[in-house]
Amino acid sequence: MKSEKGAAAVEFGIVLPVLVLLIVGIMEFSILFYNQAVITNASREGAREGIVFFHPNPISDAEIEAVVNNYCAGHMITFGAASGATTSVSRAGNGSSGDPLTVLVNYHYDFLVIPNFLSGLTGGIDLTGQTVMRME
Repeated sequence: MKSEKGAAAVEFGIVLPVLVLLIVGIMEFSILFYNQAVITNASREGAREGIVFFHPNPISDAEIEAVVNNYCAGHMITFGAASGATTSVSRAGNGSSGDPLTVLVNYHYDFLVIPNFLSGLTGGIDLTGQTVMRME
């Protein structure tokens, strides 16, 4: 019986780093998936803003990009250096009713803790959200 004294503490010391890594990994991937949803929603918001026809002047690409950037700034979770999302807007046709408008949003997500343990994730992951809607 005396030789088993402190065995629980040793076992806890062995299991604790794995448990902490698992919990932190769940948190980081949850933030990654949340940011993917934010980017997708931001592209939708930009496309919705862009397809509405304001006569005589339709909305410009810069205004659509501003809508996307404002949405991302208000909803995205970042802990490291905020690199910001890049947005590209493309219109097919001359912008008349029924022509498609494409809003593409890219964001590079850098992991904070995981790369210290898994070397395959050191470069981060590129997240992309794209929405295509027809002009009104």
